[in-house]
Amino acid sequence: MDKADTVNAPRETLVHDKLQAHHAQADEFIAVRRDIHRHPEMGYKEYRTSDLVAEQLSAWGYQVTRGLGGTGVVGQLKKGMGTESIGIRADMDALPIEEATGLPYASCKVGIMHACGHDGHTAMLLAAAKHIAQQGVFSGTVNLIFQPAEEGLGGAKKMMEDGLFQQFPCQAIFAMHNMPGQPQGHLVLRDGSAMASSDYVTITLHGKGGHGAMPHLAADPVVAGSAIVLGLQSIVARNVDPQHMAIITVGALQAGVANNVIPQTATLRLSVRSLDRDVRVLLEQRITELVHAQAQSYGVTADIDYQRGYPVLVNHPAETDFARTVAEELVGPARVVRQGPALTGSEDFAFMLEAVPGSYVLIGNGQGPGEGHGACMVHNPGYDFNDKNVAVGAAFWSLLVERFLPVQG
Repeated sequence: MDKADTVNAPRETLVHDKLQAHHAQADEFIAVRRDIHRHPEMGYKEYRTSDLVAEQLSAWGYQVTRGLGGTGVVGQLKKGMGTESIGIRADMDALPIEEATGLPYASCKVGIMHACGHDGHTAMLLAAAKHIAQQGVFSGTVNLIFQPAEEGLGGAKKMMEDGLFQQFPCQAIFAMHNMPGQPQGHLVLRDGSAMASSDYVTITLHGKGGHGAMPHLAADPVVAGSAIVLGLQSIVARNVDPQHMAIITVGALQAGVANNVIPQTATLRLSVRSLDRDVRVLLEQRITELVHAQAQSYGVTADIDYQRGYPVLVNHPAETDFARTVAEELVGPARVVRQGPALTGSEDFAFMLEAVPGSYVLIGNGQGPGEGHGACMVHNPGYDFNDKNVAVGAAFWSLLVERFLPVQG
């Protein structure tokens, strides 16, 4: 089928042909995915992975730019006379987890593995990149963004600070993440708040150390810290609207080394999450107020290091509805969740969505024992990306580009 035939063919035929084309090249990119899986790299150290990505993009005719965000790679491809542009992002970094899958392509690096599927996200976008370059029918500019350091290090923000959207303007931006627990290949959309903000708080309590047998001569930061742990939960229960989500988790309370010594200091480490920007502000205000008040009531002082991490990920309605339409066209309405539940995990793609309208899409990685490692939750030593999604995810990206940048006439 030549380009003229492609433009004039029925939409159902085009979609079927696109899926078939991606299934035909799936083995090539499953091999790429497994190679990346075997050689995982931590955030801002994705040297081998970014070399692989840049080499393949260059071979397919993309203009390749490196160095944004350190190890980030952007491949740009222009066709036709269209002036519109689209961005698609995939993350590349791994996690500090010892792999326990026993797979033949398991990580060769001690204590590092792709436990979140970023190897699959990269492979899906590379598969789409090849198809878009060689068979894509569109008019406009495609910017494929391969991002480092999503796992808590803010690689998206770093790429933006290095001029990502100034060098590569995008009318809309999209990304995809696999989701264990959803049927393999099903696509999940949601407009509005879709993933939580994530902030990190370190509280250091300064008391007066002393002998455990004479507590009246000391100012005990352990007792103050214990009261703060309990008091923090009243913020969620009594200050936040019950219809809104808020989480305050005390992940660590560290103090002292002996049973008969009242320590001089105690440290609390908090994870704070919300799905609403105003609630996020309220949590910071109330945590700060409560900690200082509780500390004073126990005769100690508090230093608070409040670090704002990833913002609330908010999907834009128009772009999400567009992605829904493409998803239903590709896999059928029965395999699309039009408005999935919000997630309390966090994602630095939220920074990009604050700058450019777009949407974050989920693809089911499998559910139940029949799906093997694909049904295992992310950030688990037994997790593995479901290779059946390479063709489906790539086809979604290819179709999204052609629908967003149609050839006129």
